[in-house]
Amino acid sequence: MLSGRWFVTFLNVNNPLQRATVPDKLHAQGGLTKGASAFVSKESGTPEADVYGVGSFFHLLAEPDIKVRVCQGLACKMAGADDVLAEAEKAGFPVKACSCLAACDQAPAVLKDRRVLYKLGTEDIKRCEGEWSSLSDSLGSAHGIIQGCVGPDGSYPEKRCIDFHGSVDLSGRAFKKAQELGAEEVISAIDASGLQGRGGAGFPAAFKWKSVRDQSDSKRYVVLNADEGEPGTFKDREILLRRPDKVLEGLAIAARAIAATEVFCYLRGEFEAPWQVLQKAIDEVEANGTFEGIRFHMHAGQGAYICGEETALLEALEGKRGLPRLKPPFPTEKGLWGKPTLIHNVETIACVPSIIERGGAWFKELGRTGAGTKLYCISGHVQNPGTYELPLGVTLDELVEEAGGYVGTLKSFSPGGASAGFLPAEERTRPLDFKSLSEAGSMLGSAGVTVLNDTVNMAWAAQAQLVFYESESCGQCAPCRIGTRFLRESLGNHLNQSKNQKPTTINHLNHIADAAWEMNEGSICGLGQIAALPLTSALKYFPEDFKH
Repeated sequence: MLSGRWFVTFLNVNNPLQRATVPDKLHAQGGLTKGASAFVSKESGTPEADVYGVGSFFHLLAEPDIKVRVCQGLACKMAGADDVLAEAEKAGFPVKACSCLAACDQAPAVLKDRRVLYKLGTEDIKRCEGEWSSLSDSLGSAHGIIQGCVGPDGSYPEKRCIDFHGSVDLSGRAFKKAQELGAEEVISAIDASGLQGRGGAGFPAAFKWKSVRDQSDSKRYVVLNADEGEPGTFKDREILLRRPDKVLEGLAIAARAIAATEVFCYLRGEFEAPWQVLQKAIDEVEANGTFEGIRFHMHAGQGAYICGEETALLEALEGKRGLPRLKPPFPTEKGLWGKPTLIHNVETIACVPSIIERGGAWFKELGRTGAGTKLYCISGHVQNPGTYELPLGVTLDELVEEAGGYVGTLKSFSPGGASAGFLPAEERTRPLDFKSLSEAGSMLGSAGVTVLNDTVNMAWAAQAQLVFYESESCGQCAPCRIGTRFLRESLGNHLNQSKNQKPTTINHLNHIADAAWEMNEGSICGLGQIAALPLTSALKYFPEDFKH
């Protein structure tokens, strides 16, 4: 007779597709409502304990009674999110703070029933008189992707861009050309383009394609990582809303090149509008047979920043808790259900059709200090927050010029989301690219640029980022689980000291920040490895802001 442990293993291994339905079935039940885990267990053939474990892991499933969440991303906090949250609590709403909603350009943002409400102030809360449904969820004037005009030669003609802001074309023109070229030439074009991953790591795209193509296992998958959650980043939202054609065509080209027939699109659960747009586009291309032989699957995330990490995303796709895997093996070898898998960010894959149509050399020449254009997200203290397509390697000053100029006097900026930490105003002329920012001890990441003027206390800003990382740590690694809480509590205690208490010295805070080493060395994924950077960078450049 099988033991309980071996029975569970047997049950799950032999029902992988049923297990994959667990998050969706829980969502259909409204989350972890009474009896939901037992019902989903029966429906999916998954042990109830596993079902409960999945539901309790994801924010949007774990607390079904919380219908309204106020974003606590740095841009939203600077725009008054704390006051909005306080006003909502005062009004008696079932409301809670939440992590970044990928709406930094529309701050402050609120999530209601998985739909993001934009630019809500305290007066909006007062006027609704307890009826959240009366609040508008329309995007503001910053909505869209703006083609920049700064090029290597001082100009930026239309031909020198990916044209993310253009009109939708589902004819599959680039896909047809890719078929004519053949897999080897397509991969060679991607290689010649110098395309690097636009999701954060900047890893060469062609290397991934070659690695999957070279695997002996004939079953391969393509996965779209649209779980955009890095504070300061909202470009994927805009691409999905504006150019679903480029996303689907890029995925289809990649699938054909690596000999895959199935594509899985994983969108964050808060992306209701982008989901609808992408699903409509999928329905159209499937009805027309545009990408014959390739099948698209849509999956909704359930609220977990960690699932932006590729292996955690794979675990979530398989219907499990989104816990990062140890690497190696890498997803290109053993990914979704143990099969070779190509995973790309939305922006990365959306560049592919233009590369195939115009050539790798064309794309490579678009950049200034690196290959291609880049979608830079900018929020915070600028006149026109938004998404701007510019040559890779522009400076902060050039980006801000496109965004209408600074609001107030520049003090600091985060060049690549919370993961990049903070840089001082003196770095405003440094190229915003992978290499240059790495040399400065920061990173381009997802190019989510948050601008802070001299009204912002950097200790307060660092604390906002630390709160985010503590909330979004999956808890798998002790250095990350304990370290994020330790840093947040330590800085919080420092900030909340009364005048009668013995003051925390800067040396003591620097000692506290030494925990970054343990977190970096002992954490499986990037979250734990960089979670202390907002604190360490703020201490390095703005020590005066930590003095009482």
